[in-house]
Amino acid sequence: MGNWEDYVRKVEPYVPGEQPDAARMIKLNTNENPYPPAPGVLRVLREYDGNRLRLYPAPDCKPLVEAIAEYYGLKPEQVFTGVGSDDVLAMIFLTFFNAKQPVFFPDITYSFYDVWAGMLRIPYETKALDEDFRIRPEDYYGENGGVIFPNPNAPTGILMELSAIRDILDHNRDVIVVVDEAYIDFGGESALPLIDEYDNLLVVQTFSKSRSMAGMRIGYAMGNERLIRYLNDVKYSFNSYTMTQLSLALGVEAVRDRAYFEETRQKIIATREWTKGELRGLGFTFGDSMSNFIFARHESVPAEEIFAALREQNIYVRHFNSERIRNYLRISIGTPEEMEALIRFLRGWLA
Repeated sequence: MGNWEDYVRKVEPYVPGEQPDAARMIKLNTNENPYPPAPGVLRVLREYDGNRLRLYPAPDCKPLVEAIAEYYGLKPEQVFTGVGSDDVLAMIFLTFFNAKQPVFFPDITYSFYDVWAGMLRIPYETKALDEDFRIRPEDYYGENGGVIFPNPNAPTGILMELSAIRDILDHNRDVIVVVDEAYIDFGGESALPLIDEYDNLLVVQTFSKSRSMAGMRIGYAMGNERLIRYLNDVKYSFNSYTMTQLSLALGVEAVRDRAYFEETRQKIIATREWTKGELRGLGFTFGDSMSNFIFARHESVPAEEIFAALREQNIYVRHFNSERIRNYLRISIGTPEEMEALIRFLRGWLA
């Protein structure tokens, strides 16, 4: 037997949320949007000329880049797109996190960060959240090779104020700081206005949550033109045609429909706040989530038992068997009817 395995790049892979396909299930485990994409997206999908699929898509993703830039009042040169925010973030790790010093990110956060760091052999150091699951800006003052964190954080849903983000930026002017805003549309203020002040800031967002397009895989980063140019240089060296013809066409329509976006966003926020009140009444405690999920634990019943009981009813939530958070459940916000069914079951089961 040869020794080829000695040269394999071995990594501990990211574990995505379960994708069940049960009849009459309530799926609250992967933070998907419970509402369909904007009407224009569905119209373009119905009318799309399949003959276009024989052609390569625009490598610069120009139609979508221009639509995003117009929406946010940016120049197209300030926008980078990719196949979901995971692709965008992976390109950021590959492009900018190349120092000998460790990259800093929270100990409880999006669990892809340490996977990318491990795969790309990037040194990293996790910073413990405080007892309320909040990021402490002072933990990110030391010498490092870059900083990345979600805001609101995942899986906690806790929002960091812009003043705290500015504090981190002020103490890290010589490295790239990435604010991962996958959930920002469900509450809080985006760090995007800071990109004109800090030339080392990248703000990353996605179509997967607030724009109901997790299945199309569209993500984007925004920053100064030089950062975006460096990202594109790496992208074109890695895979020039990252986004499909269809993704570009549907993404443009999703950005254009501001009214529908605002309507569904507000529906989810309202349902989240209602669910918070009901969960509190059932003995759950949690931070003030500003995302489309609630990260909760029960005062007396272990999370694993609740998780199993819900699963038996085809109600799927997320349980992380990790240090500090194994007694928590992450509950995505579904439709009002789905959340009422969840509460109704829990009320009877916990009684």
